Amino acid sequence: MKPVESTSVSVTPADQLSMTVIDLVARTDDTEPIELEPLYDAIDPDLLDSLPDADGFTELEFSYEGYAVTVADADDGVEVTLESAAISADGSTSEFVDTGSSI
Repeated sequence: MKPVESTSVSVTPADQLSMTVIDLVARTDDTEPIELEPLYDAIDPDLLDSLPDADGFTELEFSYEGYAVTVADADDGVEVTLESAAISADGSTSEFVDTGSSI
């Protein structure tokens, strides 16, 4: 994991959020997507892909590959933001999922 303050991309309805997250992390780490841990170890990819169509969706946060990933509703689709996750003294990262909605 490279230290990164924040990087984000906009996703259109035609894009799969799960693949966007994987590609963004791979590009940030300068690695191949196949070298990353499976996304399903962090979050259900089908749930992630269904968010743009979910009533009341505003935001979702989760940890993946040492990054805090935020998926948020935006005017022109969905925005995916990647930030370095906080690492505790024992070297672990906090695991969290916050939907920000009542899905």
